[in-house]
Amino acid sequence: MYRARDTRLNRDVALKVLPELFAADPDRLARFKREAQVLASLNHPNIGAIHGFEESGAVHALVLELVEGPTLADRIAQGLIPLDEALPIARQISEALEMAHEHGVIHRDLKPANVKVRPDGTVKVLDFGLAKAFEGDVATPDVSQSPTLSVAGTHMGVILGTAAYMAPEQAKGKRVDKRVDIWAFGCVLYEMLTGRQAFEGEDISEILASVIKGTANLDLLPAQVHPRLRDVVARCLEKDPRKRFRDIGDVRYELERIQADPRGALIQPAAGALTAPARRMLPLVAAAVVLTGIVVGAAVWVLKPVPTPEPPPVARFSYTLPQNQSFRNPGRPMVAISPDGRHFVYNVAGGLYLRSMDGLSARLIPGTEEILSNPFFSPDGQWIGFFSFADGQLKKIPVAGGTAVALSKASNPFGASWGTDNTIVFGQPEGIMRVSANGGMPELLVAAEKGEQVDGPQMLPGGPWVLFSLTRGSGDTR
Repeated sequence: MYRARDTRLNRDVALKVLPELFAADPDRLARFKREAQVLASLNHPNIGAIHGFEESGAVHALVLELVEGPTLADRIAQGLIPLDEALPIARQISEALEMAHEHGVIHRDLKPANVKVRPDGTVKVLDFGLAKAFEGDVATPDVSQSPTLSVAGTHMGVILGTAAYMAPEQAKGKRVDKRVDIWAFGCVLYEMLTGRQAFEGEDISEILASVIKGTANLDLLPAQVHPRLRDVVARCLEKDPRKRFRDIGDVRYELERIQADPRGALIQPAAGALTAPARRMLPLVAAAVVLTGIVVGAAVWVLKPVPTPEPPPVARFSYTLPQNQSFRNPGRPMVAISPDGRHFVYNVAGGLYLRSMDGLSARLIPGTEEILSNPFFSPDGQWIGFFSFADGQLKKIPVAGGTAVALSKASNPFGASWGTDNTIVFGQPEGIMRVSANGGMPELLVAAEKGEQVDGPQMLPGGPWVLFSLTRGSGDTR
């Protein structure tokens, strides 16, 4: 891989050159060209983009997006990754795989060395050299054929990274599907949390034997790790693909739930924790308690008088900004209320502040200290979208804070709204744009004619409708 300068478009790029020895091999050359075709079909903020495929005589090269920053393998080599840093990284990897899988592409070579973390926290999944379509492919256990194989992997006694992340069915040469990526994702997540590979050995044969016959030691996971996260790792590493997560989107959903629940993310084990037999009895005891509660509750419900429904109370309150805070960007939306009406968020010079309706003060959402505007909530109230002036991006961030996820390029939008179909609409000079809440290329939904401006698009519940205002140069507003 080389750093190069694109003089035509005046930008730095990365050149991935296929060695001449490999270029003479039709299979390797075909795989190299396939990587270009796969990358060209994928457009996602967390996948390294391709700018072109160049050929000059016997030299073949991919022109790729230059991604600054260390690989995830470099980051893990520095020590354990804290949970509040590991979760955003893992979630972004899962979003990249989800997008690839939705387009019928299996990565097949996911590992920390193929993931980069930029200084701003954005994750890029790289190296789709072994990617295949879903038609069903027999995977060869001869991992030396991988074009991403590091030189270190050819030396005696050095652990080969690719083999350590192979799913059992992949190592056995059986047909594979997208669940091999879910297995590899579990290996990567395990390594981030423990600092060790899930399956180790002194050479390829020992590693593959560990993958096929061994089990990952989940006791090495941090003692304070959220039990839901422990379950995610365990299910990703199920040897039987039928017991593994069937879709990486389910993994991404679990990670979002964990990340949005910071209080549950670090659960302290109670003194005198239950023994294993007692834990096995808990489901039976819980079922008995629940059944008893249902019976008693049903009896009370039947016997109690039906109350007269009362209209919901009207809430009125005032909130004065602290002396060190001031609104910025008047004329743009600066306040948003959560869908359940229990919180509101506002945008000041120092970032986004979240306040509970029954609270006395607001708290800064970590990760929003940049200059931004236009806050808006996701339908479940777990995410907040906003526009960043720092890099001209539409972004989202969990309400608990963390690393903001870039969704799309955008100029200062004229309002935005997040729909229940997991898409976002936002106003732009050219009209109303729509983009997936997972990121991607926005599409023009409503075009603005010359002299017109659309403002405040709102997705209406229960149907494919968008409410917005239209201002013409004559002053006519509709």
